[in-house]
Amino acid sequence: MSTRTAQKSRDVSNDTRGMCTTLQNEKDGKVMHPDLINPNIKVAQYAVRGELYLRGEQLRQEGKEIIFTNVGNPHSLGGKPLTFTRQVISLCTAPFLLDHPDVEKLFAPDAIARAKKLTASFKGGIGAYTDSRGNSLIREEISNFIQKRDGIPSNHNHVFMTDGASVSIRMTLNALIRNSNDGILVPIPQYPLYSASISLNGGALIPYYLDEDNAWGLDMPGLKTAVQEARAAGKNVRGMVFINPGNPTGQCLTHANLCELVKFAYDEKIVLMADEVYQENIYQDEHPFVSAKKAASDMGAPYNEAVELFSFHSISKGTGGECGLRGGYMEMVNIHPDTVAQMYKCASINLCPNTVGQIAVSVLVNPPAPGDRSYDMHLNERKAELQSLRQRAHMVTDAFNTLEGVSCNFTEGSMYSFPKITLSAKAIEKAKSMQKAPDVFYCLRLLETTGISTVPGSGFGQKEGTFHLRTTILPREEVMDKFTKLFKTFHESFMDEFRD
Repeated sequence: MSTRTAQKSRDVSNDTRGMCTTLQNEKDGKVMHPDLINPNIKVAQYAVRGELYLRGEQLRQEGKEIIFTNVGNPHSLGGKPLTFTRQVISLCTAPFLLDHPDVEKLFAPDAIARAKKLTASFKGGIGAYTDSRGNSLIREEISNFIQKRDGIPSNHNHVFMTDGASVSIRMTLNALIRNSNDGILVPIPQYPLYSASISLNGGALIPYYLDEDNAWGLDMPGLKTAVQEARAAGKNVRGMVFINPGNPTGQCLTHANLCELVKFAYDEKIVLMADEVYQENIYQDEHPFVSAKKAASDMGAPYNEAVELFSFHSISKGTGGECGLRGGYMEMVNIHPDTVAQMYKCASINLCPNTVGQIAVSVLVNPPAPGDRSYDMHLNERKAELQSLRQRAHMVTDAFNTLEGVSCNFTEGSMYSFPKITLSAKAIEKAKSMQKAPDVFYCLRLLETTGISTVPGSGFGQKEGTFHLRTTILPREEVMDKFTKLFKTFHESFMDEFRD
């Protein structure tokens, strides 16, 4: 083959209709010119680390104090790691400490015992690759955790650990989406991981709106309408995402809600994707966390045997908040065994999840037991953090609800509040003159004035004509008091400036 023919061959690709299209290979001397990269990359948006975050970073580098409430990153806002978790990680990453004569003076005996057991289970230590699904012993611990939580057996061979839950979610979407006609139902407001990942995989996001007037509850008639309209438009509705507790909305689904979703998935032949990473973050007693797997099991046949379910969990949330360690897992339920094998193949491309994250997952799902030296300390650390988070949830939502033109549902769970802000025609017109969405304009002014970094509601999706923002409830209580006062002062000034 001649050089010219080879070049022509490289420049020809097949479009989705099977027809040959010649694509431009370089522009301005660059093959990787931004006009020539995969268009799905350019379509994808991730508001949590978007314009507001970048401006906040710029202001921080210029010396302005910034309160980054834009992302659920507990340790960056003063959260502390759980002692037992870090003791086990320390010993596993430096196993020579296990042989140190003073090891028992520095570490709890149950942490030492756990580290020895885990270290022995990693062939070659944690610096070696593991099975692509993760360490088998830890996957068994995950299955035991699920069985204890739900009262239902779990197959550890259908549990895959990944570098945070996000990787599991992207793997699932990659397997579900075949072309641009494949649609995924996503709650609006939604976490932008889903919209961005669907875009990257070339699929279609099918929105279903949560009911803000009903504490961000499910709107089942609206959900059914969304499916009908998508199918009428030629879309194959393949999967449905739900986030419980909610992000950014903070609602907790009831057992009855979950049963409705399971029945809906069964009737419509849709795969369920249960984002359950905030299952420990519950700040009220009326709606405890219930897993989707538990709800399906309680319904009995045919639902528990037929509904295809992926569920996701992570070390990044909860009381540990170990975002940077990147540990998480997914469990596959009622998934065809040959598809599980294909997912294993895809996991193998990345070789294995990081081993420190795997160790943190081990402690998450298998914490110290009653009678262990670290049990009381570990339990008390978790209880104290949950109690503090509950207090901060009240502080934030109560503060928002005292402000003119602001309403906010109580944060029942997760790490966020999502207040609705009524903006004047004058403020909306000002935003348009600056070529900004109204809520982006509001959040930028908030950032510039107070140093509070939030995420505009338009980054999550919202009903036309409404405006929101998302803030975490993660600043410590003493900082939260400052946060609410700064917000109040700014909002009152903003409303006066743009009063119609």
